[in-house]
Amino acid sequence: MKIGFIGVGKLGRPVSEVMATKHKVDTYDPIALSTVDSIEAAVKDKDIVFVAVPTPHEKEYDGRYVCSDLEPKDFDYTLLREVVTEANKYMYKDATLVIISTVLPGTIKEIKKLVDRTNLVYNPYLIAMGTVKEDFIAPEMIIIGSDKGLGIAKLDYLYYQLCKENTRVIRCSYEEAESIKIFYNTFITTKITLCNMIQDVAQKLGNMNTDVVTTALAESDYRIMGSKYMKAGMGDGGSCHPRDNIALRFLAQKLDLGYDMFSTIIEAREIQAKNMANYLTELSKKHNLPIVILGKGFKPGLNYEDGSPSILVGQFCKCTYDDLSKPAVFLYAHSESTTFYKTNKEYDIPHGSITVDHGENVIMPHIGMDIHSNIFVTLLNKIYFVVYI
Repeated sequence: MKIGFIGVGKLGRPVSEVMATKHKVDTYDPIALSTVDSIEAAVKDKDIVFVAVPTPHEKEYDGRYVCSDLEPKDFDYTLLREVVTEANKYMYKDATLVIISTVLPGTIKEIKKLVDRTNLVYNPYLIAMGTVKEDFIAPEMIIIGSDKGLGIAKLDYLYYQLCKENTRVIRCSYEEAESIKIFYNTFITTKITLCNMIQDVAQKLGNMNTDVVTTALAESDYRIMGSKYMKAGMGDGGSCHPRDNIALRFLAQKLDLGYDMFSTIIEAREIQAKNMANYLTELSKKHNLPIVILGKGFKPGLNYEDGSPSILVGQFCKCTYDDLSKPAVFLYAHSESTTFYKTNKEYDIPHGSITVDHGENVIMPHIGMDIHSNIFVTLLNKIYFVVYI
């Protein structure tokens, strides 16, 4: 294949050099050594064109100086827009224009408005400076965001040739690809910040080796370092989690750490519950239906209500419901499969209802079905909660 590469800086140069081991690659960068002298020359008659130009903030935002008091800003997409606009002029219809640059979720669909001659794909890389080639050849995953899969076949073939066998490939929407990239980076920041907080606590308390604590956590590969809890849902609950964060807020203040990340966690949990309640209320008003929350326990399979996020969501809902035989907006607080199980009764979701599966982010009109359940119904704040027992 013939490949064009625009932006051959810290990422673009080593990646384009790997691609050049298998394919003809033309590179262009106005301030770096390139093989051609214009965007037109870099993209014309190419099968794939990669764009790896910076999307910078001002220098004071890069973290080398204090920046927490600065106004939050989006990335600067000026150069990216200019390059995409120019590249679009010279690419042929069946070619693929690939953006690598880091962007916020929701950006690529706006950039796509500049592209009318070719396919646009968002393909961010998860690489570390100093090991760019190694990380490109043996990536943790390959992220390919597209509009209904258009333009990805050439990329699939390219990475099949260049990357290690059986590399995980995530084919998804633009927004999903953007989110994987940006939240991957901030997930790392969060881990580092939490470990450094453990260090600060150790220095204040004494008689505590930070590495003993962080190693114990790092080797807990079921709930902490594994895939457990890596699924959006109703929020954490139980007799420990919410109150432990409150206690750590107290400890941070007692030890005078100077910061408190746990207050943000608690506030976010409550705002997320309110957002879900607002969402349900909007559906309720739109369809003139009351609200039913299915699953009062704090997690599937238990009827314990300690710290239940379902009850928390209920505090923010303002609808009433007095007849379970009539249509409603039903929220599966856990999932349909775990909310209704171990049955000796039948409960029909009434015809005309709307069901929301929080775990699957699915909203669907319900045409009526037999769901076997053993349920307990209680009235709380004028909202019925259905709980399996």
